Amino acid sequence: MPKVTEEYIQNKKNKIIDAAYRLCLRQTVSTVTMQDIINETGLSQGGIYRFYKDIDEIFSDMILYLRQKESIKEKLDEILKQANELPPREITNRIFDMLADFMKRELMGIEKIDFELSVLAMNNPARVDKILRNIPGTGNMEYLTMRTMEYFTEQAASGRIHPRVSVAELLSFISSAYTGIQTNCIVHNCYKHEENPLADYYQPDVQLQTLAQIVNYLIGEEK
Repeated sequence: MPKVTEEYIQNKKNKIIDAAYRLCLRQTVSTVTMQDIINETGLSQGGIYRFYKDIDEIFSDMILYLRQKESIKEKLDEILKQANELPPREITNRIFDMLADFMKRELMGIEKIDFELSVLAMNNPARVDKILRNIPGTGNMEYLTMRTMEYFTEQAASGRIHPRVSVAELLSFISSAYTGIQTNCIVHNCYKHEENPLADYYQPDVQLQTLAQIVNYLIGEEK
């Protein structure tokens, strides 16, 4: 019997991961089953279970792949490299422009999956913990929080910004506001079909530009 190579194994896993991703875009994450993946890949049941013991292992590899494929980390680092060269309000605007571009590009992809995992976590936290616990490194939003906390703390200490609230309060507000914007944009663009008079405003760039203005006010950098 020919030896199975690492490349062969990875190719099979990639086929399964790609199928899981397509299914998660067509359905909600919580409704995707192993049988769906078997049907989508055309592989046998044994052909799937040879590589993954359950669907949550597949989701873990899928999320890891998506984090590596669509990362904001390098773009954020490039913006923050200019922290002492540009006005703080310009750094804020560039960060939120980058986030708006990411959200628009991935609204029906990573952002939708992240949102549905959050909903799943409310109903089945143990399952989501199982999916996420073995994924190495930090996700986009965790990295954003860590790096912007460092940035705001350094800028406040140097007197370049004069926050109206503490850095911790500022970041918790940004996180909550971003999650709300993400949720609204997904709900109004992915799930609702009826005409909404505010539909034009439930768009990532519009919502995140407004959030950038609020953040600049809170750090004392409003125009």
